[in-house]
Amino acid sequence: MKTRHNKKRNTAFVYEALVREVTVAVLKENVDRRNKVVTIIKKHFADGSPLRQQLECYRSLYEVRGVSENTAKRILNEAKMASRLLDAHGLFISQSDLIDDVNKEVDSQVFNNFVPNYKTLATISQMFSPKTSPRDRVILENQIIKAMTSPPPPKVNVAGIDNVTYKTFVGKFNNKYGDELLQEQKELLTRYISSFSDNALELKMYLNTEIARLKEKMTEATAIEDIKKDEDMLKKTEAVVERLASYAKSEITEEVLMTVLKTQSLVEEIYNGNND
Repeated sequence: MKTRHNKKRNTAFVYEALVREVTVAVLKENVDRRNKVVTIIKKHFADGSPLRQQLECYRSLYEVRGVSENTAKRILNEAKMASRLLDAHGLFISQSDLIDDVNKEVDSQVFNNFVPNYKTLATISQMFSPKTSPRDRVILENQIIKAMTSPPPPKVNVAGIDNVTYKTFVGKFNNKYGDELLQEQKELLTRYISSFSDNALELKMYLNTEIARLKEKMTEATAIEDIKKDEDMLKKTEAVVERLASYAKSEITEEVLMTVLKTQSLVEEIYNGNND
């Protein structure tokens, strides 16, 4: 089965690529680029917009894992029905406007961003396409159902590692945050983008849980031998814990977001870093 796929017309792919672009811009403290991308997302993916409606059709499929086959089939049928009800011409115009804004306001490199679940998004796009033959559509639907019924990816069982120094994991973070994006960072930025339409309610709830998790992990890190025996490293680790604690009752600002994103990478490097 060989079907041409235009990723610029794949609404979910473009959305995920833009979210990643925001993440990198925030981490690199590129405020201008961050603001431009956020403006594009707010403009084109507002509640009730054609692109937001199609995005929800995609999400109902690619964000679901570990359900029964019967449930997966029912969700798939509902998603197909919702997709068919969308105004195809209006959707095409909205996609064209989005592509045009990305090219003019940011740059076309956004479309080259690495999106981990790109293959799944391409499969869903081809399944939704009216140009796909009945035979191919059934094959694609089976692939989607298989993914929806597969168990969620297991969480990494992190353990303390040897030979970790504060400078090393901070250095690694600064060198690699533009190339790799942790799942929890992606989730945080996705909720950050969504917060523009729900008064940040979901973001606040998520941050409360995530900051508590990070505080616990950073507190545990003070017992790691390489950190404990280095007074400067220990003080800096404790300072991170104190800063996270201070965010409990503060407003959500870019400083808070930046600190949480960096701490997420810091925790990953401490507990699950590469020994290189």
